Order: sequence, then structure tokens, then C-alpha cells
Amino acid sequence: MTTDATFAADVLEHDELVLVDFWAEWCPPCRMIDPVLKEIARERAGSLTVRKVNTDENPETARTYQIMSLPTLMLFRDGEPVASYVGARPKARLLADIDTVLESAAIR
Repeated sequence: MTTDATFAADVLEHDELVLVDFWAEWCPPCRMIDPVLKEIARERAGSLTVRKVNTDENPETARTYQIMSLPTLMLFRDGEPVASYVGARPKARLLADIDTVLESAAIR
């Protein structure tokens, strides 16, 4: 679990692509997407890291990135947010969205 105190080390200073799941215990869609994120973390190990930030327990990070709805998934590359997705989504769609960001980075 990533916290306000560990966010910089866990996400901003991380070498690979990081998908941050901003969530809360009371959020049903957050619970729905959790198994999908665990699968993606296993399947993409080595090229993508998945981190979770409980917004109720870590309001500073949620405020910094203006998280207004849960779940919000934010993709970081080189310490910068490069994409944001609001709401639960199917695994195939989420992977397609991530791959689109990766492909656009490869073109640059």
C-alpha cells in the first residue's frame, strides 16, 4: 500500500510505468476493479507496477492529484502523470488504454 509518506519513492522515483489506483474501502467499484488490477500486476510484472492509495487514509496525495471520483487510475511515467481513467473498467479495455499510452511514448 502506498501512502502520502511513501508516494514519492513508490511512484514518482520509480523506474518503470506505474499505475496508481486511488480507492477507498466504502467504494463498490473500487472492490470490483481490485482483482483486475492484481491480474494486470502479475501479467505485466517487469514493465508495469501497480500501486494502491487509499484516499481516506492519504488525503494529501489525493488532493495533490485532484482525485474527485473513485476509483481513479492514474498512469505515471518518469514521475509524471500521463493518463487518468475514472471508474471501474474491464481488464481488456484498461490494458488497451495502457498500451495506447505506451505506443504513443514509443513514437516520440
